[in-house]
Amino acid sequence: MKTISLIVHCYNEEPTVELFFNTTEKVFKQLNETHEDQYRPDYLFVNDGSADKTLEIMRQLHEKHPDTVHYLSFSRNFGKESALAAGLSNAKGDYIAVMDVDLQDPPELLLQMVDILEDPKQDYEVVGCVQTSRKQNPIRGFLSASFYKIINKMSRVQLKQNVRDYRLMTRKYVDALLELPEYNRFSKGMFSWVGFKTKYLKYEGVPRAAGTSSWSIFQLFEYSLEAVVDFSDVPLKMATLVGGLICFLSIIGLVFVVIRALFFGGSVNGWASLVSIILFLSGVQLFCLGIVGKYIGKIYLETKHRPKFIIAERK
Repeated sequence: MKTISLIVHCYNEEPTVELFFNTTEKVFKQLNETHEDQYRPDYLFVNDGSADKTLEIMRQLHEKHPDTVHYLSFSRNFGKESALAAGLSNAKGDYIAVMDVDLQDPPELLLQMVDILEDPKQDYEVVGCVQTSRKQNPIRGFLSASFYKIINKMSRVQLKQNVRDYRLMTRKYVDALLELPEYNRFSKGMFSWVGFKTKYLKYEGVPRAAGTSSWSIFQLFEYSLEAVVDFSDVPLKMATLVGGLICFLSIIGLVFVVIRALFFGGSVNGWASLVSIILFLSGVQLFCLGIVGKYIGKIYLETKHRPKFIIAERK
């Protein structure tokens, strides 16, 4: 019998935890009925500082199913990336899956994922999922598409658009991920960075089974900025290029002013344009300093060597 560890991040997911468990149990029953090899689920719920009764439901599930349901509860909200890092560090299965508790990622796809990884002819180490359609805010959809285009041009690590965190991985693949110790984490980029042969399954997006999403457009935008900084130094190169270009133009302007003063006399006119230029250059300087400061902030957090998460309770 092989074990499949299911890493499930939960933040204020009281309505969905038990529903997710019941739905996934049916999938494993079907999996074992249709396959000669038997598979045992190992649920690893990660409570990311929820303020509702999410943790209580996890405790109840563990009491009913102590051999298959386990959970980690953080001391506070550390974020999805920290929850994923905790799950990967504690998962012990032969295969490891990352799943969303809201059932937007159909657990039924596990049937195909297992078949692909078990097929020795295909030699895949991970099976990921791509959403082909999903009803969402048009602005959010546009920003998402723009993000993938930008980061793929700025980074050597190429990200496939609309790829979900939902994936089934071999132990070999997860061990490679665990060798990346950084504090600042962007999982989609890390999944691509480690390489290995990957198969993608396409599926149509479905609404949440219950509850509401905790991600706002601003949070997604901030998350996108973190991703760019984590996997590309192009913003630093752009700041250097802009600074060099402005310096070059300033030299040309200085030469023009000197020549005009020597041959045509000075003039007090143009003070408004002069002030505008000074303000523009000051803004460019602050913008470039902000880019540099973002990278320095990342270095500062890394050098502190703080833990990515603190576990208050585990079962």
